[in-house]
Amino acid sequence: MDLTLNSAVMGVELSGIRQFTMLAKSTPGACLLTIGEPDLNTPDIVKNAAKKALDDNDTHYPPGNGYPYMLQAICDFEAKRHNLHYNPDEVILTIGATEGLFTTLFAILNPGDEVIIPTPAFSLYESITQLCRGVPVALPTEKNHFQISKEALEAAITPKTKAIILTSPNNPTGCIYTKETLKGIHEVLKDKPIFVMCDEVYREFVYTDNFKCFSDYQDMHDRIIVIQSFSKPYAMTGWRVGYLLADAKLRDRIQIMHQYDVVSAPSFYQPACTAALASDTTAAREIYRGRKEYVYDRLIKMGLDVQEPEGAFYMFINIEKFGMDSLTFCTRMLKEGLVGLVPGCYFGTEGYMRLSYCYSDADLKEGLDRIEKFIKSL
Repeated sequence: MDLTLNSAVMGVELSGIRQFTMLAKSTPGACLLTIGEPDLNTPDIVKNAAKKALDDNDTHYPPGNGYPYMLQAICDFEAKRHNLHYNPDEVILTIGATEGLFTTLFAILNPGDEVIIPTPAFSLYESITQLCRGVPVALPTEKNHFQISKEALEAAITPKTKAIILTSPNNPTGCIYTKETLKGIHEVLKDKPIFVMCDEVYREFVYTDNFKCFSDYQDMHDRIIVIQSFSKPYAMTGWRVGYLLADAKLRDRIQIMHQYDVVSAPSFYQPACTAALASDTTAAREIYRGRKEYVYDRLIKMGLDVQEPEGAFYMFINIEKFGMDSLTFCTRMLKEGLVGLVPGCYFGTEGYMRLSYCYSDADLKEGLDRIEKFIKSL
């Protein structure tokens, strides 16, 4: 008897980032700078709110999209913090940003629809697009300082283009889109029936005052979907909670997938998430800013080519001069130098490797010492 599975599932591999991290973890004595997970702990005010909710027996089914007070808190936060104006009927509390991305793409894609993904990019975008029967279309940016040009975007658009995913600050580069880049994207897309998914999970970690997001273009409100997460800014990776913002008519359809996929985010999380939104992330941002400056200075002194990030907590390091593909280079550095970074091939861009600097100062120093020793041995 031949049993068959969903062909979309059969065509997608497990995350290369996770696989390489597992390889690094299984390498005795290795120093890991791979995963983008804050080394900070969830703030006590957030944990205490969840504990109180449990003590108050807030353990029953909540409304599918989130409690009314939770949705209002998100709207108030976005209006005050980012000048984005949404109503509670335009919000869904999700199981992390990942569910927000998956739920949205499932809701908008028909088989064969194309999704433009500027690369380098988090590999999850490509995989989810394929699982939703869409076609990922890479839009390389490494030759343009990781910015999207109008000409390149126009060339990538076809009659089958349904959406584009924009990530700023970016994973893996840490770069942000300039105002000129965003203006160009807007000029290309403003009159086209193309959805714009704005993955803004690193928006609280920006190290410049010269910052603008595409979601600010609210003349495209009916086509913009904002994806957010509590994981990075509030050190809540294990909580698996985020939210999406979308025009009410669009959100009405996205909630169908959300309802049948996960039903709802957990009830007792929601007081904790409300507390998180009311907390101050400045201290965490300044910790990462200091680490960014230290890591960037060390890499430049090593003679490595890297563009200084303006957000998130990653460095995307050019290793083309060493004459190896990124998987070979990173594997050798792991085995010979006992330090793990993620190969650029897992972000759709060869000739680079990603360093995460959301590790402790001691781990960063040790890891950078090992990188320096390894490249000197080549």
